[in-house]
Amino acid sequence: MKGVFVACFLISNILFGQKINWEEGKKLNWSNFKSKVNNQRGDNVVAYTNCGWTYSYVKSSNPKAPVKITIQTIFNENQSWKDVKRINDYVLLHEQKHFDVAEVFARKLRKEVSEKIKNGADFDRYFKTIYNTILKEYQDFQKTYDGETRNGMVEEKQAEYNRIIAEQLENYKNYKTS
Repeated sequence: MKGVFVACFLISNILFGQKINWEEGKKLNWSNFKSKVNNQRGDNVVAYTNCGWTYSYVKSSNPKAPVKITIQTIFNENQSWKDVKRINDYVLLHEQKHFDVAEVFARKLRKEVSEKIKNGADFDRYFKTIYNTILKEYQDFQKTYDGETRNGMVEEKQAEYNRIIAEQLENYKNYKTS
C-alpha cells in the first residue's frame, strides 16, 4: 500500500493562499505581497516574507522498497505583507533573500535526504530527525540574518549576506529542483 503525506512548516493557511515555487532567476515583485495585515512586531518592519518548504513522499508498505521524496521551496503570497508607503527596491532585495535562504536550506535537506534515505525503513528511521535539524538551522539563520542586517537596514551586512546566500546556493546547486 502506498501512502502520500504532505507537510508544511512556517506557512499558515497554505491551502487557502497562492504560492510561488522558488525558481532559479525568478524574482519576487511587490505584487506578490498580498496580505493586508502586518502580523509582525515593530515599527521598523517594512515587509514580511512568508516562505518555507513543502514536502511529499510516496512509500510502499515494504520497508526495503525505495521511497520518493519531493521538497519544494514556496513563497506564500496571501501571508506576505508590505507597507506600501515605505517599500523600495532595496527592501524587496532583502525580502528576496529570505526566499533564497529558504531554497538554500531546502537544498541542504534534499542533500541529507538523498545521502541517508534509500528506502521506507530509512525514511521511518531518519527523516523526522533530518528534517527537524535542518528546520532549526533554517530558523536560526533567518533570525540571525534579520538581526545582523537590522531587517536590511545595515547595508554592509546586507551586502555580506547577499554574498553568503549566493555562495550557498552555488555550493548546493546539485540539489536544486529541475
